[in-house]
Amino acid sequence: MSMHPSFSAGNGGKGNIGKLMKALKPYSFMIAVAFLTTAISVVVAVIAPQWLSKLTDEITDNAAMRAIDMKKILNIAIVLIAFYVTNGICHFISNFIMTTVGQKYSKGVRSAICGKINRVPLKYFDSRQLGDTMSIITNDVDTIGQSMDQGLSMMFYSVTMLVAVLVAMFVTCWQMALTVLIILPMMLLMAVLLFKFAMPQFKKNQQYLADLNGCAEENYTGQTVIQAFNAGRKMTADFEKKNRRMRFGVFKGQSIAGFMQPAMTFISYFAYASVCVVGGLLMNDGNIVSFGTITAFLVYINLFQNPMQQLSQAINNMQMASAAAARVYDFIESEELSDETGKSYKLLNGGEIKGDVEFKNVRFGYSDDKVIIPDFSAKIKAGQKVAIVGPTGAGKTTLVNLLMRFYEIQGGDITIDGVSVKDMPREEIHDIFGMVLQDTWMFEGTIRENILFSKTGVPDEEIERIIKEAGISHYIHTLPGGLDYYVDNETSISGGQKQLMTIARAMAENSPLLILDEATSNVDTRTEEVIQKAMDKLTEGRTSFVIAHRLSTIKNADLILVMRDGNIVEQGNHDELISKNGFYANLYNSQFANG
Repeated sequence: MSMHPSFSAGNGGKGNIGKLMKALKPYSFMIAVAFLTTAISVVVAVIAPQWLSKLTDEITDNAAMRAIDMKKILNIAIVLIAFYVTNGICHFISNFIMTTVGQKYSKGVRSAICGKINRVPLKYFDSRQLGDTMSIITNDVDTIGQSMDQGLSMMFYSVTMLVAVLVAMFVTCWQMALTVLIILPMMLLMAVLLFKFAMPQFKKNQQYLADLNGCAEENYTGQTVIQAFNAGRKMTADFEKKNRRMRFGVFKGQSIAGFMQPAMTFISYFAYASVCVVGGLLMNDGNIVSFGTITAFLVYINLFQNPMQQLSQAINNMQMASAAAARVYDFIESEELSDETGKSYKLLNGGEIKGDVEFKNVRFGYSDDKVIIPDFSAKIKAGQKVAIVGPTGAGKTTLVNLLMRFYEIQGGDITIDGVSVKDMPREEIHDIFGMVLQDTWMFEGTIRENILFSKTGVPDEEIERIIKEAGISHYIHTLPGGLDYYVDNETSISGGQKQLMTIARAMAENSPLLILDEATSNVDTRTEEVIQKAMDKLTEGRTSFVIAHRLSTIKNADLILVMRDGNIVEQGNHDELISKNGFYANLYNSQFANG
């Protein structure tokens, strides 16, 4: 049996709580054991007051005559101790099991979200803050786990205890039982009011928390820019605004929930007084009840009102779980990349890849009403180094995203060696292309692990050759441990060195086609020369696409595609385009106007 919760899209009509219950199905046996121990705990808790009644009557009936049977008192006390010890043990077992279920459930949800991240299209992340998504993975999942852990067991315990106590009270004395039932409508009213007014606030609070996390993440990652532009006060004010909204939201929600405890306490004291009055009348009216019976009923009232408080708390926990689940399931049930299980590799299993690429009347827009690339066509021969240039917003990076199928085209086609990318699984396309991006990314691990990334079985001799060709061998060997130097968040590595490592990573991947996206835009001129040599070595014999703002880096390109407003306005090599004195010549000359 799988011990991870299963999630599927398209079940929005069943409600978030229903989805949570369905996802708990793999833990049915553990939950059943927890409920069984809870039931045993309830039974002994309800029987114990009857023995307490016997103990009280034994003392009160014989106290005046000083003829108390201490042996009998001791036996009753031992039975009571056994009951309460059994109650405590069963309660502990139930809580332990439900805590285990809650943590396993949370682990399963996080695993489902982690798997989902790799199946959602990039547009999901482009349209949301990083902090919002991180809040779902951390805060919302933890809220669900804790709420399910406490809420489920508490709700079952409360309902079972209420039923058992009511039965015990009617068996003991139906007159006093009816007296206690007077308080039931008042308790139910408190629970209904809590559910009605607290639930909307808990939903808002989850979103407030996500907004606050997003703001904090922006403050952290953009600290250099914030300080450079003296925007600290503005960012602090924005954070304080969201923080105040969070504070007032939590205060409002907790105030509503906190009203339950004093209200329940008042109702309980009212019940105590009512039972004492009715019990006294019954004792005077022919000794219908004994003093021990009244004592037992006072215990029953406590057993009765505690589950009511716990039930309201359980509802509160389930409300929080529902509010968090709404955000979690919004992510889990969000649109995924199209299923490609039926597609097989077209090129990688069929021999050597030449590298011919053709764009045929490609049309694309991030939304239907905003077309970025209206009609794009180009032919790239195998082994060519193709530079894609143009002003910001011309569609250069978008073109690469379409080539990698990070986004799906809305019209036309893209082919590699005559095979449409639509007919290939994304995994094959990503294996065909190596990428060096403008944003250098290194994960926590050794230099060796960062360079090899998803590759395995690469000998040290090959790694040494790669880092030497990438121009980073000397730097790596100056680090403590060399290739085994550990990189973490506190490690300081320059942007140029990181870029050379990403080039080495692409070399290790050894893909037949390459994409270099603004690979030299954030480095100095000297480092640019080193990176340029490494890129020239990397692109040797491979069809490569180079996006660059610095046009000096692509003068040796076989073909330059000049883009403007999503279309190719010029194409040719550097000398041909300069001689035309057109849009490319203007771009090139503008970069060297002062030189």
